[in-house]
Amino acid sequence: ENNIESVDSSLKGSTAKKDAGIVLQGVLPCPVRVPLLEGFEGWLAKQDDTYKEDFSYELKAASMGVDWLKEDLKNAVDEHAFSDIFLSAGFDLFFDKNLLGKYKERHIFKDFTNFTHYNKDFENDYMSLKDPKGEYSMIGVVPAVFLINQNVLEGRQLPLSWADVLKPEFENSVSLPVGDFDLFNAILLNIFKAYGEEGIRNLRRSFYVNLHPSEMVKSHTKRIQPTITIMPYFFTKTVREGGPMVAVWPSDGAIISPIFMLTKASKEKEVQPIVDFFASKEVGEILSHNGRFPSIHPDVDNQVPANQMYMWIGWDYINSNDIAVLIEHCTDIFEGRK
Repeated sequence: ENNIESVDSSLKGSTAKKDAGIVLQGVLPCPVRVPLLEGFEGWLAKQDDTYKEDFSYELKAASMGVDWLKEDLKNAVDEHAFSDIFLSAGFDLFFDKNLLGKYKERHIFKDFTNFTHYNKDFENDYMSLKDPKGEYSMIGVVPAVFLINQNVLEGRQLPLSWADVLKPEFENSVSLPVGDFDLFNAILLNIFKAYGEEGIRNLRRSFYVNLHPSEMVKSHTKRIQPTITIMPYFFTKTVREGGPMVAVWPSDGAIISPIFMLTKASKEKEVQPIVDFFASKEVGEILSHNGRFPSIHPDVDNQVPANQMYMWIGWDYINSNDIAVLIEHCTDIFEGRK
């Protein structure tokens, strides 16, 4: 633990400066924040001094949440008042019409990653992750999978799909990552899209406890024992072989929360080198191999078996709904206010 702390504090993760010409802000997934920052700070050190002088960045751990970014955005009068590049998983920040969503209509963001296609895991006959409008970039995804405690199944069938999780027999049996807003919102949106309000009510019926993934992995030793724990794929690799906990990749697809990168169209020349770094194969492999956050880079082997699918709400759905309003609606149903 302490070792990680010391490594982490030696990496600044921030050079927040007033009046910098290029500003990058965002959150990085905790399991890969250190190697990503090391790579990024190494890359930055090689840039020329004028570039470095004019560049300010703040990359916090995803566990810190994005409220600090929301504050800045709420106070922004126009697009000149906020960052040139944003990096974060999830939907909260980027589609909320009161935050970055209001700029989506104005087409001030442009995808400069220059991929003609994404990794075949995400561009195939059942899904397409790439933004057809060419505005939102992505670097990878956070997939939600199941961890099942076989000791407490008590004769119930092993749940293999999201549809199974919503069944009456799993009432009060499911641990959900409620505190992990990106992933939890992705789960709410996908369940709502597939099963409507009833699906959210059933999810609420199944819900039992909110645990941090690091607690979930050891939950079979605790007094509170959820049958099914829904968690980022990363944490399943810490499960001990031969124990009661078994990881299941949902047969109807692991729900994904994309790791978005938003870049201002007006700053193409300035942001391109940074985009090239974050869209590189090297970063893709850190995400995928160190963190089990599959990369969209076409040349990265995500090491996920070919028969395992992903569940994605899709760009049509995003573009035809107010996602922030939908998240709020689903949250109200889930929390019993509707």
